[in-house]
Amino acid sequence: MGRAGRPFQMGEAQMAQLVGVLNMSHGPFTNLAPEKWENVRQSRPPYRSDVPVETEEERVTKAARIRAGIDVMNAKLAEMRPDVLVMFGDDQMENFDFNNYPSLSVYVGDEFKGPDNSTRGKPDEYHTVKGYPPLAVHLLRSLIQSGFDPAFQMQLQNDKGMCHAIMRPLEFFNNYDIPVVPLLANGYYPPQLPAKRCYEIGKAARIAIDAFPEDIRVVGIGSGGMWHTPGRDESYIDEEFDQTLLRYLEKGDIQGMAEFFDSYEVPSGDKSQQVLGGISGMTGMDWISGPQMGTRETCEWIAASAMVDGRPQTIVDYVPVYASPIGTAFAFCDSV
Repeated sequence: MGRAGRPFQMGEAQMAQLVGVLNMSHGPFTNLAPEKWENVRQSRPPYRSDVPVETEEERVTKAARIRAGIDVMNAKLAEMRPDVLVMFGDDQMENFDFNNYPSLSVYVGDEFKGPDNSTRGKPDEYHTVKGYPPLAVHLLRSLIQSGFDPAFQMQLQNDKGMCHAIMRPLEFFNNYDIPVVPLLANGYYPPQLPAKRCYEIGKAARIAIDAFPEDIRVVGIGSGGMWHTPGRDESYIDEEFDQTLLRYLEKGDIQGMAEFFDSYEVPSGDKSQQVLGGISGMTGMDWISGPQMGTRETCEWIAASAMVDGRPQTIVDYVPVYASPIGTAFAFCDSV
């Protein structure tokens, strides 16, 4: 039997198999009690005037929908029975900084540690997650041979732990024992990778996985999104933008999804997407294309989904959380 329990014939080449892709938002509202939602709104700069204020009943209902979405993702992950997770996320000054900030990095170490929401800043309580160096190094080498220039990490460089884009989905899955290969694509700090480039990275990653000579089941995960500009003046949700992206995802047209993302132009005067003029936490450099701030984490979905380009995805739910505001969504592809 193969490693994942699959029968094989004597002499048959054993190759890795991509068995599915999960895409999910990872914001704090995915597990924040609904009675605390309005506290978040009150702690942030005023939102745009047309952002609704949710009633208590609406907050409870939306929280239940989000929990149900996470439950579906858990069930799908269990059905897929992965040996390794290849996770696309972005580091937000957790291990990288502006002294040296890579556009793309592959973590190739034996293991890494990171917090959940309750242990952030408490390194002694961080979760330990196994890496998978053979596949990670193979991905690194294959990406280089495919014309990309990824950086790599063999260990984390400080005590903040692995970035939340990787750790939060693992927290939601309640499963830290599946080995993980983090692929970190800069989706936040200008000049970021365009969605088109993230699409190309995902396509190249699929080629690498298919060529990996080991009998393992691999699940890809896109972590982040959808529309959100946390902590910015006049924040709002462009729900139509999110819904258009989800329609591309549902059709399996990931190239079209990337092109639509990159074609977006930030409206003049939109303070929530401002990245110039000494904005705290930004580089001071201009962007390349598409929406700005946290919304760009949707490019991690594009990278992961490019591995199953052409295959339709199931949209589990889309929940606009106005207390943040953020578009929270879950989707999967289990037919690859």
